[in-house]
Amino acid sequence: MAFESANGAMGVMIENLSLSFGQTEVLKGVNLEIKPGEFFTFLGPSGSGKSTLLRAIAGFGPRPSGRILIGNDDVTHLPPWRRNVGMVFQSYALWPHMTVRRNVAFGLEERKVPAKDIRDRVDAALDLVGLLELAERRPSQLSGGQQQRVALARTIVVEPRILLLDEPLSNLDANLRVQMRREILDLQRKLALTTIFVTHDQEEANTISDRIAVLNDGITQQVGSPMELYDEPENRFVAHFLGTANLIDGAVQNRDGKTVFAARDGTIFPLDGAQIEAGDQRTAMFRPQSLRILSQSAPQEDALKISGKVEHREFLGSLFRYSVRVGENMLLVDDKHHVGRSTFDVGETVMLGLDTKQVRILTK
Repeated sequence: MAFESANGAMGVMIENLSLSFGQTEVLKGVNLEIKPGEFFTFLGPSGSGKSTLLRAIAGFGPRPSGRILIGNDDVTHLPPWRRNVGMVFQSYALWPHMTVRRNVAFGLEERKVPAKDIRDRVDAALDLVGLLELAERRPSQLSGGQQQRVALARTIVVEPRILLLDEPLSNLDANLRVQMRREILDLQRKLALTTIFVTHDQEEANTISDRIAVLNDGITQQVGSPMELYDEPENRFVAHFLGTANLIDGAVQNRDGKTVFAARDGTIFPLDGAQIEAGDQRTAMFRPQSLRILSQSAPQEDALKISGKVEHREFLGSLFRYSVRVGENMLLVDDKHHVGRSTFDVGETVMLGLDTKQVRILTK
């Protein structure tokens, strides 16, 4: 069951939730438990169902099957105004003819809160987001980041049980996005408010989340902390969506009493005692930074050495990313950039070193 923490933060439980738009099934039996006070993110590509799931928690859209619990209350069939959740939309949805103060006060006025309480709560909310001095401006007189803060203040001033954020940073430039996601996380920690955040940006999800649910095609692919999902993906989709990954198809085999992964081109990866049954068709996964790229004559101490040819090179500032052809596979290699460090040319034959402890065998 969902539950409530000692400081009043509410958990959210989603049980076997399915939802369709006409004949199109958008959510397919989603099960999630979000802890009280947690910053939880729905991450996935366009069309994965993440925004639909968030809106279902808020009470918008078609009625789903399954259950949604906030605290210990089943809210599945309650209208939005009876769920006491706060939602910040991608578009901010501010009233252009109203001042910042009136925008933030609007929800309290609708709830018939006494005027003095409204003034005090609006001032407190605007102070919390650093906009008290701009209270008499209109939205058109604010920057994008300031408008986003107004939307946050308007939401938290009504004291919602949980905070829902639907891609709230997508309209901001790159530098402002970084600043705002830090401010949102700081605000969430101060309020100890259970927060659910929707994004398609894996970097954004990694930097702001306690845990992430990766969604695709209306199905929860995996749930875990950012590091767990990155280091231990359960399937190809999660491996690719959470960063860049090298994926090699093959089979698990027993050779001379040891378990190994045999790629289709014959490359053998020792599995260092992994408990995987021989004969299973699997996919080996390792990250570009797990490979070392060296000239053929350079000494190596890596467990696995592979010869290949550089087919592409990209300079990304802090590193060079090489695409190296090894048999039938194209492997990505990240090599840290330092001033004066030599690089490898397209067409050059190189040696790749790999610590096989960095290899993960995906089961799906």
